[in-house]
Amino acid sequence: ITDFLNHNPTVKREDVPVDLVTASGGGLDPHISIQGADVQVDRIAAARGLTTEAVQNVINNYKERPLLGLFGPQRVNVLKMNITLDQLQK
Repeated sequence: ITDFLNHNPTVKREDVPVDLVTASGGGLDPHISIQGADVQVDRIAAARGLTTEAVQNVINNYKERPLLGLFGPQRVNVLKMNITLDQLQK
């Protein structure tokens, strides 16, 4: 949590989503929670030289519904999102 907060100084400790400080068994899941993406908008925008609005729009475009719309929370596909952010930077 401390490392995450050091890299995301605009985020309060109580706002850090659990999925950002724990890892899946394989560590290969390309998804994070919507909250996990949202709390990183400021850092991502600054690191990529984009506006926070541009980053938030990309997050919104890659929100995925739970399996069959029933099981689990919405999430964001980070791999697809990063590919789009790479294209915006060019």
